[in-house]
Amino acid sequence: MSDRLYIFDTTLRDGEQVPGCQLNTLEKIEIAKALEALGVDIIEAGFPISSPGDFNSVIEISKAVEKPVICALTRAVRKDIEVAADSLKFAKKKRIHTGIGTSFYHIHHKLNSNEEEIIKRAVEAVKYARKYVDDVEFYAEDAGRTENEYLARVIEAVIEAGATVVNIPDTTGYCLPQEYGEKILYLKEHVKNIDKAIISTHCHNDLGLATANSIFGIINGARQVEVTMNGIGERAGNTSLEEVVMTLQSRKHLNIETGINSRNIYKTSRLVSSLMNMPVQSNKAIVGRNAFSHSSGIHQDGVLKNRENYEIIDPVDVGIAESSIALTARSGRAALKHRLSILGYDLKNGELDKIYERFLEVADRKKDIRDEDLELLVGKKENSNEGKIKLKHLQVLAGMSTIPMATVTIEIDGEEFTATESGNGPVDSSLKAVKSIIRHKVNLEEYLVQAVTRGIDDLGKVHIQIENKGKLYYGFSGNTDILTASVEAFIDAVNKIK
Repeated sequence: MSDRLYIFDTTLRDGEQVPGCQLNTLEKIEIAKALEALGVDIIEAGFPISSPGDFNSVIEISKAVEKPVICALTRAVRKDIEVAADSLKFAKKKRIHTGIGTSFYHIHHKLNSNEEEIIKRAVEAVKYARKYVDDVEFYAEDAGRTENEYLARVIEAVIEAGATVVNIPDTTGYCLPQEYGEKILYLKEHVKNIDKAIISTHCHNDLGLATANSIFGIINGARQVEVTMNGIGERAGNTSLEEVVMTLQSRKHLNIETGINSRNIYKTSRLVSSLMNMPVQSNKAIVGRNAFSHSSGIHQDGVLKNRENYEIIDPVDVGIAESSIALTARSGRAALKHRLSILGYDLKNGELDKIYERFLEVADRKKDIRDEDLELLVGKKENSNEGKIKLKHLQVLAGMSTIPMATVTIEIDGEEFTATESGNGPVDSSLKAVKSIIRHKVNLEEYLVQAVTRGIDDLGKVHIQIENKGKLYYGFSGNTDILTASVEAFIDAVNKIK
């Protein structure tokens, strides 16, 4: 029988501590509902004493979701605990998460205290929190750098005081995986009442080891893992939810299960990325744009023969329709033949060899090989634009005291169409105008702007990803006018829909 691992999501608390990624209450509620649909067990909704906004967010999230436990963070301070309890009054299931630093650094250089006083304050905080809720989690901040013997004393004392979950944070991301796993095992073997509480991991990514440390903690007995979507969080981030879940799902022999519906991972990742205005890096494990993309000819040939040759996870299992075969100068004949067959061209070996030689010449000159490039290679005339959309005119009105408005004229099959739409901003209104004209129903999945040159006259590159009927399409454009580049990139993606 498999062990159950509880997923504690702190995207809305620790994850939101990323500079520039703060959310309003409505956005937090939207993410909380997505996390509930994803199947997380606990949502850490905020740090209520820190601001009126955080306090109100915990209240509203408590009203909006039903299944997950709603958790509020506090310090080992009575006023913190009182405010947290008040913020949780509408939660169906509630938890107070209180704690204090336990490492030498925190005790002597942050708290100006001593070891015995810290244990006393920890016990008092847990007992006080238990007066308000039955479910109290205690965090031993900087446990990663805390001596195991002293940490065991703290944990035993707080469990005796009523803690139901004990959190062992690697706050600075200092531990190595084996070291962190041994710390969890030490607590399992040396804390006499450890069976009365769940051990939780909370690992940071300062050395890029957050997921590895969490997995070693789980292997050694932790049954709650604290994570964020996309691994966002303070400094280098937190343990990534998707990485832990899919590691356990792909390693069945560990016999550890979560309640996560993994097919909701990708769309939840994109929601968090969009609302927090924090793009997911292209090579991010599981949810990055290139996570299931293959450009090497050897890899492409292997994937086309059998996906499992180069993929240990089926992209469908995380909510991605299919793997991507990216055509570059490193692509082989198999990938070229595969893409041409999708476009409707069934070439014999002799024909394919000739096309492949010409393909390599083009690929050496261009970074992005598009379908129209391939059609030219097989003889389709360059001026054949049937069904293709072109941007002819773009006019945008925007400003502090003005409702953003965009007028777009596009050409389809030689005929021009014009539409005017308002939106949340100049880009939103421009894309809405295009969408009101085109026949395809599309959803914007990713929008990324990058500066290509330096200075106030920067050339900006826009990458856009859209979804149509379960398939993803990518569009690119570069322009000194970022609005024009945005519309052109959107149209570029739409033009790839067959």
